[in-house]
Amino acid sequence: MNKIEQMAKSPYKMKLFMMKQLPMAFLAGLKVIKMDNQGASVSVPFKYLNKNPFRSVYFAVLSMAAELSSGIIALAALHDSEVPVSMLVLKMKAKFLKKAQTKIVFHCEDAERIKQSIAKSIETDEGETIEVTSSGYDASGDKVAEFVFEWTFKPKKAR
Repeated sequence: MNKIEQMAKSPYKMKLFMMKQLPMAFLAGLKVIKMDNQGASVSVPFKYLNKNPFRSVYFAVLSMAAELSSGIIALAALHDSEVPVSMLVLKMKAKFLKKAQTKIVFHCEDAERIKQSIAKSIETDEGETIEVTSSGYDASGDKVAEFVFEWTFKPKKAR
């Protein structure tokens, strides 16, 4: 388990990280609730700051949680890399299937594919893109949203 995985599993350390690096995620109340070799899960509460005029969670807040569920996997994989690699969301597609009116938990189970994409990028010294999916479920277990992120990984050139 590397430093990023340890941080993700410590609510206190993760809050400090978000306050410094992801202040909007901190204010929204995002929490990494699971992280392992298969993937990561991130929750977002239904609260006053996160809601829209239609009494559901604002889509931008949902996208933050969905993105973090895949991004934390990439951060952990890159932490162990001896080669500095940049990561960036290139595209995002979303489907909203039901009003998000409870705590929502996003699951991304593409950890192995993300790690392989980063490894290939380092091996070829070229940019590599990958589509990953993060699905969000409400308190009753119904799927409320599905996000597909196209991540790009590219080794940084020495200056």
